[in-house]
Amino acid sequence: MDKEVRFGILGLGIGASRARMVPKTKGAKLVCVCDLQEEKARQIAKELECDWTTDYEEMLKRDDIDVIGVFTPSGTHADYAIMALEAGKHTFTTKPMDIRVEKCMKLIEVAEKVNKVLAVDFDLRYRDDLCRVKMALDKGRIGKIILADVRMKWYRSQEYYDSGFPPGWRSRRETEGGSAANQGVHFIDLLLWLIGPIKEVYGMSGTFAHKIETEDTSIALFTFENGAWGTFVTTTTSIPDLGTKIEIGGNGGSIILNSKLENLVELYHCKDTPNALLNEFILPEDRPRNIIEDVVSAITKGTPVTVDGKLGLESVKVFNAIYESSKTKRIVRL
Repeated sequence: MDKEVRFGILGLGIGASRARMVPKTKGAKLVCVCDLQEEKARQIAKELECDWTTDYEEMLKRDDIDVIGVFTPSGTHADYAIMALEAGKHTFTTKPMDIRVEKCMKLIEVAEKVNKVLAVDFDLRYRDDLCRVKMALDKGRIGKIILADVRMKWYRSQEYYDSGFPPGWRSRRETEGGSAANQGVHFIDLLLWLIGPIKEVYGMSGTFAHKIETEDTSIALFTFENGAWGTFVTTTTSIPDLGTKIEIGGNGGSIILNSKLENLVELYHCKDTPNALLNEFILPEDRPRNIIEDVVSAITKGTPVTVDGKLGLESVKVFNAIYESSKTKRIVRL
C-alpha cells in the first residue's frame, strides 16, 4: 500500500493532540475532524488545514478516510469504534478501550469479522525510557520480580468533573470510570506490559472528596501469573498532586519510575549507580513512536499494533475486577 493512510479524528479534547500528530507522520494524511462543538471543530480544522464536521455519520460516509480515531467519553469508545468498523474503516480508541468488558469483547468480535485494524492508544508504551525498562526486565536485569507498587496520587477539582462536553460526563458512571478506570488505567496497562498478566485482584474503592457517581480513590492487591505481587493505589484527592511513583523490585535490583523527577527512571542493580544498566539497551529504529505511526505501519506493512483489542481488554478486566471486589469484599480471579 503506497498511498497515504487517511485519518478522521472523532472528539477534539485529547483527540486534538492526536490530530496534530497526523500531518507530522510520514505516510499519514488528516482528512477530517469531528466534534459536537462546532467552534472547536472549525478551529482545529483551520489550524491543520483539513475538513470538519459535527456529524459523525457524515464523516463515516466519506470514501477518502481509511481509519477513524475515537476520542470521546470512555463509555462510548466501543460504540463509535464499532460504527467505524462497520463503515469499512480501521479504528483506534484512546484509553481505556471502553469501561465495560462486554462492550470491548463485542468490539473485538466486529474487528475480527470485518478484518480491520483495531488499536488502543496507551502512549506510555511508546516512550523510549519505558521501552528500555521493558528490555531490562525481559533480560532479567533485576532478577526475579517479587513486588510492584503503583502509587498514583493526583488531584482533580470538582470543576474538572463538572466541566467537559457534554458537561459533567466525567462524573457519571455511564460515560466514565473513576480514578482506577480513567487515570489509573495507564498504569494498569504498564504493569501488564512490564510484568505480565494479573490473575487475582482484591480491591477497595470509594468516593471521598467529590460529588460524582464514580470513585475518586481505589486500592488493590494484585497477584501476577508469574508469582509476583503488586499494590495499586489511585486517587484524584491528593493535595498537593504528588504524581505517580512506581517501584518494581526483584531479587537482583529495583527499577523506580517517578513522574515528579526530571529523570523519570532509575535502575538499581546491586552496587551499580542509577540508570547505568539502561544505557546498554538500543531501541529498534523502525519502532512506532506514537499511535499514528503504529496504525500507519499496521495498515501499510501488516505489522502488529502495540496494543490490539485483546491487549486493550486486559486492563478493562482489571479495573472492573477492582470495582467488583470492592462490592463483594472477595478476591476476583481473572
